[in-house]
This record gives sequence, structure tokens and C-alpha cells, in this order.
Amino acid sequence: MTVRVGVIGAGMIGQDHIRRLTEVVAGAAVTAVTDIDGPRAAEAASRVGAAVLPSGRDLIGSPEVDAVLVASWGPSHAEHVLNAIAAGKPVFCEKPLATTAADCLRIVDAERAHGRRLVQVGFMRRFDAGYRRMKDVLASGALGAPLMVHCAHRNATVPESYTSVMAAQDTAVHEIDVLRWLLDDEIVSAQVITPRRTSRRFEHLRDPQIMLFETANGVRVDLEIFVNCQYGYDIQCEVVGEAGLVRLPDPAAAGVRTAGRHGTAVPQDWKERFGDAFDAEFRAWTASVASGAEPCGPSAWDGYAAAVITDAAVRSLESGGEVVAVGLKPRPACYGGAAA
Repeated sequence: MTVRVGVIGAGMIGQDHIRRLTEVVAGAAVTAVTDIDGPRAAEAASRVGAAVLPSGRDLIGSPEVDAVLVASWGPSHAEHVLNAIAAGKPVFCEKPLATTAADCLRIVDAERAHGRRLVQVGFMRRFDAGYRRMKDVLASGALGAPLMVHCAHRNATVPESYTSVMAAQDTAVHEIDVLRWLLDDEIVSAQVITPRRTSRRFEHLRDPQIMLFETANGVRVDLEIFVNCQYGYDIQCEVVGEAGLVRLPDPAAAGVRTAGRHGTAVPQDWKERFGDAFDAEFRAWTASVASGAEPCGPSAWDGYAAAVITDAAVRSLESGGEVVAVGLKPRPACYGGAAA
């Protein structure tokens, strides 16, 4: 079966996913594209022989679309995801699931009313080979109970449009999701403190930031967000347990020895670092759609949890570093919780 995918949003990430679904993932075809920029949608569609449709609603309702990919502007996500659920069509939504926790809950409630999972959220790190190896080690119990986690998320530079709150909402959100998954534990508090600012930043930006989280089981997490580190895109994670630790491996790279030095290249952007993970998540999503199974990736509930936790981090930043409690609703049974 070829899964016919309609793509809402033909910007950078949307076009990259169109390429991925067309050239990398077997069993998928992009059959329709829409974007608020009509010429951009037409250009993206022409490369793959897809139809151009006037709106997300038209695309979701098309009989030529089996499943929907939402890669549009964040504030439009909730509308498109809710319309896809109402149409009974599987939907892959790039992060954020929605820009408010309330809208995320509307999606959760709509999916529960539908009676089965239709939504997968684009937190690609759960499909990264290194994080999966870490998950296997932790699940084996070889390290005993996790006690502490040390993380860093560094970008070489960011554009002037990047704001201080985006450190939580657009950057740390990936660590927030993958740590909940790695630890199989929920984050219950967040605190953001700001050390000395780097001089290599725009004046409005508080960079770096240090985020401190605590989980329900008492694990303490420190996360360095440094988006003007200058040297590359560097993702680090180390979980310390009672009997040892596990560290996220760096991406495979050739070691070069020359002129009395030994070194390896550092990835320069997120596409280079996580390209394989993006491919793996779309292979898994397409396979689930083709088989009629529920998606195996991050759920609407995970999108909701991420929104609540990042909201808490933003409140801490804006308060000057207060510890802010994370107020998640009880997790419904259909997402692995005890609630009805």
C-alpha cells in the first residue's frame, strides 16, 4: 500500500519532509500540498507531481489524501490537527502540537472521543540511534535507579528573531520530551537561571540559560541551553545511576590527525545531526498508517506535557529564577496512564 500524504506547510521543514517522503521513505507519496504562500506551495508540489489545494481544510478533506503532515506556522497547528481527527485521518504534527496547553488538551480530548490514537508529534530524538541505545541501557536496570541527568543543547548562532523564551519553547522542548521518555518519569518542577551573558548575542537575548528540572521520582536534571556557542550544533546527555552512567554518543565522524593535532568535525545544524532520526520517525509513521495501527511515536499527550513544562520554564525565566511547579492533568489510560 502506498500512503498518500497531504502536506500543510511548504516552508523549510515542510519541503525537507516532502523530499524525505518522496526520496527516502518507501511506501509513501506526497499527493497534495498547501501553504499560505501559494507560489511556494506550487513550487514544492511541482517537484513531486502533487496537487496544490487552497487550504488545510480542503487538503484534509481530499479523497486523494490518506494521512496529513502538519508543518505550518505553530499557531495554526491546533486547527489542522483537530480537523484531521474530525476526518478520521492519521496526522503527523511537527512540534509544537499547539502553542498553548489548552489547545493541546482540546486535541487530547478530541482524540479520546474518536476512540483511538491518530496523532504523532515530531519529537525526532526518540528515533535517534544514540538515544535509543541509552534507553535500552536504562531499561535493562544495569545502572540501577537514575539519580541525575546532565544535558547540553548548543547552537553555533541563532537569528535576531530568536527570543529568550524560545530557549524553552523551541530548543529545550526536545530535551524535555526525550528525557520524559528515557526516564519513563514525569517532570514536576522547572527553574531557569541565567549566568553571565555571552557577548556574542543580540542585545535582547538572555544566553546562555541553565534549566533545572525535578521528576516525580526525584531525579534532578540540569540542562545548559547555549544558542551562540559559535563552534557548532552540539547535543550532550548523560544519565547517572546508582551503579554507573550512560552517555549519549557523539555522531560518528572520522578522526583526523595532522599538524600535531587530533580532531573530529562537529555538526553545524540540526538537520546534519538528526537527519537519520527524521528518516526513521517517518518510516515508522508511514508503516503505522499503512498497517492501520496506532502511531508508535510521541503522542498528543506528549505534546501536551511538553507545552505545560515549557510554560513552567518560561514563567521561571520571567520571574527571575523561581522554582515553578508543573501542573499536568492526570494522564488518560489511552496514553498509558491510570485515568479513565
